[in-house]
Amino acid sequence: MQVSPVAVILFAICPVLVAQQPLPAPQAPAAKQAAPVTSSTAVPAKPNTLVDGTPIKLRIGRNISSADAKIGEHIDFEVLDEVQVMGVVVIAKGANASATVTNAQPKRRMGREGKLDITLDYVRLVDNEKAALSATAGGGGGGHTGAMVGAMAATAIFTLGGSALFLLMHGKDITIPKGTETTAYINGDMQLDMSKFGVAPAAAASAQAPAAAAQASLAVDSAPSGADIEIDGGFVGDTPSTVSVATGSHQITVKKKGFVDWTKTLNVTGGTVHLNAELEPAK
Repeated sequence: MQVSPVAVILFAICPVLVAQQPLPAPQAPAAKQAAPVTSSTAVPAKPNTLVDGTPIKLRIGRNISSADAKIGEHIDFEVLDEVQVMGVVVIAKGANASATVTNAQPKRRMGREGKLDITLDYVRLVDNEKAALSATAGGGGGGHTGAMVGAMAATAIFTLGGSALFLLMHGKDITIPKGTETTAYINGDMQLDMSKFGVAPAAAASAQAPAAAAQASLAVDSAPSGADIEIDGGFVGDTPSTVSVATGSHQITVKKKGFVDWTKTLNVTGGTVHLNAELEPAK
């Protein structure tokens, strides 16, 4: 019986992918099962603070490959969506983010694949300060992302046109092409001097009042999942996600490549509001 080359390739990579799959996480209580660990963790607002776990959507600025990458080499990313604090842009669209190659080995003899580890470092704020980044919400530091490239085949941290990185392993060398996108997260709360972002000192001081505690939660799902969620024009995570918002009127937009944008204006008064966006294919 003849076996097609495609079947041979699939049988060859399946054990690798299975081996890289993370162990199942313990089941959360029923009321919390709709919120995945990565992008769905609520990020409560804090006055004058860039909050830990705030998602930052990035795009890599050049090709990087285990074939020629060097340890210590810096990699530039571009911020795809602005980030606001108190309605003020603190991270601009197009801002620079940086990562560092921490391990790079080209493919070797005996069919051994290359290795490529990247650690996220920081993103540049409007006031030229740097905010530390992590590959996962609550990741606890750039060091936790040292092996994130090696885990991409299992977690699909990076995507390019909807394809996971394991589809981009050419000849056993790991290659991340220019334009590949990923979501990083602010690592640790960062107190901001809002006067450096054009906010009057008196207004920044008044924001410290407890009135900012009026919050509600939005649980946003979509079919298909994995779509971008924007609230009032700012990217807040991927579906399914649960995010905190201030009470009042908000415009929620769910976007996914190849589908028509889903938009809803909602007046949030408190508690948790569940939204399910049924996305229609673009014609």
